[in-house]
Amino acid sequence: MSQIHGLAAHAAGAQLLSYKYDPGDLMPNEVEVKITHCGVCHSDLHLIDHDWGISQFPFIPGHEIVGTVSAVGSNVTDRQLGQRVGIGWQSDSCGVCEWCRQGEEHLCAKNQGTCVGRNGGYADAVRVNAKFAIPVPDSLESENVAPLLCGGITVYAPLRNHGVNPASRVGVIGIGGLGHMALQFARAFGAEVTAFSTSVDKEAEARSLGAHHFVNTRDTGALKKVAGGYDFILSTVNAEQDWAGYVNALRPKGTLVFVGVPPAPISLPVFPLIVGQRSIAGSPTGSPQDLHEMLDVAARHNIKAMTERFPMAKANEAIQKVKKNKVRYRAVLAN
Repeated sequence: MSQIHGLAAHAAGAQLLSYKYDPGDLMPNEVEVKITHCGVCHSDLHLIDHDWGISQFPFIPGHEIVGTVSAVGSNVTDRQLGQRVGIGWQSDSCGVCEWCRQGEEHLCAKNQGTCVGRNGGYADAVRVNAKFAIPVPDSLESENVAPLLCGGITVYAPLRNHGVNPASRVGVIGIGGLGHMALQFARAFGAEVTAFSTSVDKEAEARSLGAHHFVNTRDTGALKKVAGGYDFILSTVNAEQDWAGYVNALRPKGTLVFVGVPPAPISLPVFPLIVGQRSIAGSPTGSPQDLHEMLDVAARHNIKAMTERFPMAKANEAIQKVKKNKVRYRAVLAN
């Protein structure tokens, strides 16, 4: 392909406009992917608005990409032309540091974002290191699998890395873009699952997605009633919460893991952490190996994102809808 066509932000907070670029020669370790679907992730909105100070304009956002391999670099042996693949937040890493050698490429200091300092998936094609183009199982629909590639792995990896299993009691804070997938994965791990939400109207849906229990956190005293009840609590929200209440809701040796970023630094009493040997942790995305495994689990357990579809040309409309929290639960652009 001589030129790649997409939709780019030309300045912080700007509307996306038509944009084309020459990707140059295909590198020996790269594949070019003809894009069929791309999820609209909250991270894209932060990058467009330059919230994190790492955006370089103009750039094409998008990092929840599904498509088919349309060109293969000379050193690539494990991806074929026409193969359906998914690409998430990461498109490359150094390949030689201790983290890459351990198969934890997402922790590489030189890890390369799919749309950070380069052009992403709101386009007709994209190029990445072949290792980061993950084969998609046949039984998964492209539209429903796209959000798994960032949102899905963000909730899957901590469940997996913290050893959630059928003996675990798991809480998920927030039933939104991330939370609705976390409930499904936690249930697939065999855990007893509780949904924590401020939206009482989401109870039936939370239960249909895998929650055994529902706690309305607008109800004063609701957290006190479940004190000491959970081995693992995953916070998917970007809002202030009663964090001390959630720490107290942990069982001894329990862990509260953040994948959503609260708007302000959190303040916590340390005593409950010490006496209960409890932990606070964070978790980013996951490695290529984690993505392979997650897609396999999703295929076998019929886990999928709930999506609303928009034509690629209407990306600006989709972004506005996501900004206003009007999408249940993930917007996906389709070529």
